Amino acid sequence: MGMHRAHGQATHRAGGFKQRRAPRARGELPTFYYHSHFVEMLDFVERHYAGVLSDAQREFRALFSALSFNAQCLYVRLVNRSGRVFARTSLRYPEVGDIPAALRELRTAGFVCVPGEDLICEIAQLLTRAELVKALRSVSIPVRSDCKKAELVQMAIEPAHAQAIYKTLPIENLVVQARFDDVQFFLFLFFGQIQDGLSQFTMRDLGLVRTQCTATTYEPRFSDRSDAEHAYFFARTLARLERDPSIAEQLYARLHTWPVPEVPVAAHLRDELALKLGRLLEHQPDAALDVFGRGESVQCTERTIRLMLSAGRREQARAFLERCMAAPSCDEEALLAHDIYTRKFRSKRTSLATDRLRAAAIIDIDDAYRGMPERAAVQWYERRGLRAFRAENQFWRTLFGLLFWDLLFDSGASGMNSPFERLPALLSERRFLSVHHDRIVQRLALLDHPNHLRQHLLKVCARHFGRINGVFRWSQRMLDAIHAFIPCAPAQPTRDILLSFCRDYLAAKHGYPDLLLIDGTDVRFVEIKADGDQLRRNQLLRLDQLRKAGFAAEIVRIRWVLDPDQAYVVVDVETTGGKAGNHRVTEIGAVKLVNGCVVDRFHTLLNPERAIPAGITQLTGITNAMVADAPVFAQVADDFRAFTQGAIFVAHNVEFDYGFIMREFERLGQRFRRPKLCTCASMRKLYPGLESYGLAALCSRFNIALETHHRALCDAEAAAGLLALINEKRAAQLEHELQDRQADLLG
Repeated sequence: MGMHRAHGQATHRAGGFKQRRAPRARGELPTFYYHSHFVEMLDFVERHYAGVLSDAQREFRALFSALSFNAQCLYVRLVNRSGRVFARTSLRYPEVGDIPAALRELRTAGFVCVPGEDLICEIAQLLTRAELVKALRSVSIPVRSDCKKAELVQMAIEPAHAQAIYKTLPIENLVVQARFDDVQFFLFLFFGQIQDGLSQFTMRDLGLVRTQCTATTYEPRFSDRSDAEHAYFFARTLARLERDPSIAEQLYARLHTWPVPEVPVAAHLRDELALKLGRLLEHQPDAALDVFGRGESVQCTERTIRLMLSAGRREQARAFLERCMAAPSCDEEALLAHDIYTRKFRSKRTSLATDRLRAAAIIDIDDAYRGMPERAAVQWYERRGLRAFRAENQFWRTLFGLLFWDLLFDSGASGMNSPFERLPALLSERRFLSVHHDRIVQRLALLDHPNHLRQHLLKVCARHFGRINGVFRWSQRMLDAIHAFIPCAPAQPTRDILLSFCRDYLAAKHGYPDLLLIDGTDVRFVEIKADGDQLRRNQLLRLDQLRKAGFAAEIVRIRWVLDPDQAYVVVDVETTGGKAGNHRVTEIGAVKLVNGCVVDRFHTLLNPERAIPAGITQLTGITNAMVADAPVFAQVADDFRAFTQGAIFVAHNVEFDYGFIMREFERLGQRFRRPKLCTCASMRKLYPGLESYGLAALCSRFNIALETHHRALCDAEAAAGLLALINEKRAAQLEHELQDRQADLLG
């Protein structure tokens, strides 16, 4: 964290004493912001977790409050630093005052101490390379001159060397943050994860992190001490393992000490730890299987099966799969077990996901959209008269959040776990349906009355639009999709999907198809897959869930082609300078092509509302007099947007032209997005080895007319000539790719 010097002193009372505070400069944090953050965190934990804390942890606050303000500030500085061990000389905080005196006070009160041998690893990492070399050589350990620091640290912490090394070190010059575990436990209770320091508070105060400040109640994550300790154990152990994977075997040796979690958050952390540790131990199959067996996630189940098979334990794998199929923990585990069983024990050659992909319908879309398949598919369906919306997870999350807004965010039971949380505790703890069962049933009845449902959602949007929440992002496009969906939404299928959100939001929130299609009164969901895309298991499950509920849901594959019906708009702009943020457009020239033929043109001079530099006039021939009576961009914006609608935006060095057009729309408060193709980059790729790829040089090389270079329409028409060359090469490449794919399928 940064440190801000005081420019004078003021006082206010905190913890029973007067706290010095410097006047706050505009744009700065208060000098002792970090102390305020720590006290805020302690207050919150003390207020909401009194029954979870041990006697020693409850005593922490009293002992901390008894310290002088200087000592408190120094201790909080240590809390906010990385690690536990620090060199005394590194503690330089002018606002704290007498640091040696503060250190003595902290040591007397038990908040700092001298590091013991158990911290030799952190001590070694703190030392410089020269200090490590000196320490190793002082106990007769040979050191090569080219040893890196990481190697020296490993040599120093080896059990055979550690004790001797420790005795040679100037321990009195080091200081350890004591009561480290107590503070880590407080932070875990507050944030729900292992957290180093209070940087989240700082970002909040700087406006970089928005908090759920409107919540009137806070629900503690844990009401039972053992539940909190179990969750903390798994979170802390997982954090240690992620920092230092070399401790995997040490952790496995203590597998028998793992507690049995009783609450979902602890079980989830246990599953994450089991998966991480098991993966690190897969070179020892028995150990890895022991660890995976402690987890209950589908990921642990999958690794167990695959490890058994890779280790040649087919019969053990068969029995395990049969148990999973007979009594699966969830739909995903049932799907996983059935899929692997049929392939490994019934001689099926391909997975269910592969089968579904191969059986999917295919649509042909122009290769220029490669990299934006969902957006391309939306336009493809819209050209065929359907209403198409990007849906994915946000559609269902938004509908769920709007329908149950008051129960999620405004009811007495809708507390968050902390000010930094955005997801209601009822969802994270899977209690939403049990707490609000009757009201949920009543609310879902609105699905039988579309007009009433629409009125309810409109009221929620009017009252709360833009309010931060942890369920969905506010988006006008998503609201438009919901508005279109409501009149033709089948009530019971929609009710079934939303009820799954109420039952287990965390399990239900992912994996939904990319697109929502509305054809008259018919609703359809489509998962879009391009070449190389895989169908994930949760996507397959969601497709099946939607179908089971009663929706039409399918997979559609994109085949990249050179679409003869695809429109291209080749654009050139002339400007007052080279940077879109600082300069303006003086001329736009564009030609629209379909199937290689020019079908329309767009050309206008523009008044840039500023003087055109003499150098630009010399280059383009466009004078201030020429544009004096020309329209400003706002007057042609709608026409240009319509001209490019549904087309691919093409230009020579496209980022320049596209950037200027996009910036002009931004000045009007509008968004402009089109797929792009660069004739310069494409010529470099498809026609390598040319001396120059400037527009004039390429036109000369390929005999393309360029009569008035640096005038927009002329340059656009010249670039259109290059596009014809590019598309000829692209067509040949795409045909070759298609032949390769067909050969792979036959193989």
